[in-house]
Amino acid sequence: MADDDQNEKYRAPALDKGLDILELLSETQEGLSQGEISKALNRTPNEIYRMLERLVRRDYVVRTANDSYELTLKLFALAHRHPPMHRLISRATPMMRRFARASGQAAHLVVFDRGNVVVIAQVDAPGYWSLAIKVGSHIGLMNTGSGHVLLAFARDEERRLMIEEHERMPHEQAPDDLDQILELVRQRGYEARASQQISAVQNLSVPVMGSEGRVLAALTCPFVERIDSAAAPKRDDVLALVIELGQDLSRTMTALEASDRT
Repeated sequence: MADDDQNEKYRAPALDKGLDILELLSETQEGLSQGEISKALNRTPNEIYRMLERLVRRDYVVRTANDSYELTLKLFALAHRHPPMHRLISRATPMMRRFARASGQAAHLVVFDRGNVVVIAQVDAPGYWSLAIKVGSHIGLMNTGSGHVLLAFARDEERRLMIEEHERMPHEQAPDDLDQILELVRQRGYEARASQQISAVQNLSVPVMGSEGRVLAALTCPFVERIDSAAAPKRDDVLALVIELGQDLSRTMTALEASDRT
């Protein structure tokens, strides 16, 4: 009760209203009209209009030709100015591009952030086709290779908090043998299992480690077997490349963190 009183004491209604709009729009793919936003947030059209005008003027929201409102990429850009995130992405991206050229496969990098597993970097496979996940997407913690790696290499207390905080995706189910799966991932140092979302895809996932044994991210290749080229690397060859990339990136990030302390 005391916490509720404290929270009420420091309320900022205008800020809450703006954040409510941003969070609502982040969950829609095609934008919403002013009326739809007002109804969803149980606010009057006038107060929503004023807040939308400010968000549009500050480039957080854009008004489309059919008078609906959508998020811009400004929040995404702000997140990537954060030094630790920017450094991880800037170091990982060229290394992931080299992997894509060598393997003929796509790859993406994910982190756990405030209850969500978020894709922060992605590279396409070379050529005219590629299986890719959009940067900024939220994916499952319990039913993806990336999620299993993040859980497996987290410390015990951190793992417990991740599971408690996680906002589950639609249709996300934790396997009955999750503990055994995570133990196997820890033992062999990677996850390799069929995708629970897309048929014929094998998720090959490894951790990106920082100093003091802390897991920073998970690196995943959604492997698809090529049948149009006899020279295309096979699954085991691609897995070896994923493991090598994860180790190289872990060494890079560990060295950078060590230099920060000296």
